[in-house]
Amino acid sequence: MFAVHFLENKNVLLCQLLRQVPKEGEELKIKGRKAKVTSLEPIDEKTFHVQVTLEPVKKTKTVVADTSKKKKK
Repeated sequence: MFAVHFLENKNVLLCQLLRQVPKEGEELKIKGRKAKVTSLEPIDEKTFHVQVTLEPVKKTKTVVADTSKKKKK
């Protein structure tokens, strides 16, 4: 079992105990977001730091239609 720390820049995203360490270029899903392993840094024989890049979140604009009825005066 290996202690794997997933990092984006210097922010820790996730720490897990895994049986296999992910390889460079591998596609992952972390917290529901797609990520790609960019580098792997062994700290000691059981601990690894894995640098990942997350896919940017696409923001969708919601169109709000005016459904209010105007009163006649």
